[in-house]
Amino acid sequence: MSSSAPVLGQLFVVSAPSGTGKTTVVESLVAGLPGLRLSRSYTSRPPRAGEQDGVDYHFVPRERFEAMLAGDQFLEWAEIYGDLYGTSQADTEGALAAGDDVVLVIDVQGARKVRRRGVPVVTVFVLPPSFDVLERRLRGRSTDSEDRIRRRLDVAREEVSAFGEYDFVVVNDDLQRCVAEIRAIVVASRLRTPVRAGLAAGIAATFGAGRPRT
Repeated sequence: MSSSAPVLGQLFVVSAPSGTGKTTVVESLVAGLPGLRLSRSYTSRPPRAGEQDGVDYHFVPRERFEAMLAGDQFLEWAEIYGDLYGTSQADTEGALAAGDDVVLVIDVQGARKVRRRGVPVVTVFVLPPSFDVLERRLRGRSTDSEDRIRRRLDVAREEVSAFGEYDFVVVNDDLQRCVAEIRAIVVASRLRTPVRAGLAAGIAATFGAGRPRT
């Protein structure tokens, strides 16, 4: 039995330092967990080789991004290495209203902006096994200049110190285990009493709660 009231989806935020593998983790999570949708951010930067509009990001000119920003169309936004990134509030609210859970892959400052808006959210911070491992991963990608790698590492030092702001902490030392642990967080969150209250109330009603005993 289910409640007639619509069931809203839940919002999840996953943050991690650049190079931790958060995008790979979340894409694997979404692929294996029905009802969970990955939010696609808007960005002012041009696509990189192999990236597709609407698949990796929504690529828009900087002027359009700034117009959306002026119109308060973003749930959160940030400027990262000179490029603008943001999460559409309308897209997010539409998915949640349809009953889908939505996961945002955003940085620490973006997560803080979501919290400041008072939006109910479950937050997960993904850590690399160590600083040395993170540095090896960044250098192994061979996509960034030395200057950009150093900047990413400097930002990582700051971001890691914010892990205490998050509800859960997971270490990505093994991809499958990391995905399984975040999956457990999502599944457990779906079973919380406030989320299941409508269903539980409907079942409780079949027990005749409040009716006189015969």
